[in-house]
Amino acid sequence: MWDLVNDAKSISLIEAFWATDKIVSTVCHASIALVNTKDISGEYIVKGSNVTGFTNTEEAAVGLTDVVPLLVEDTLSDRGGLFSKIEEWASYAQKDGNLITGQNPASSTAVAKLVLEALG
Repeated sequence: MWDLVNDAKSISLIEAFWATDKIVSTVCHASIALVNTKDISGEYIVKGSNVTGFTNTEEAAVGLTDVVPLLVEDTLSDRGGLFSKIEEWASYAQKDGNLITGQNPASSTAVAKLVLEALG
């Protein structure tokens, strides 16, 4: 998924969804795909939004802190995202408007429920 950070097609697709008020949702490491996406005013879509994704402590627990090119937590925060988390490996999801994110694989069900509710 690290290639999606700078992939023009991925960025364009996410930005098009965002611009047309569609739901944008990610879980775990996939939240890194959001870090270079911008709204129509040129601001990062995560700026000022409540977001989550794989945490620095979870990355350290699996021994990949020095392997992954970007840490999800740090990079989302650097882009102005209001990153929050709970204990490692627990289910945790954030919904802020049409942006729905999950902390880790255990969060998949919670994120899916939020997406379904938003579509409802």
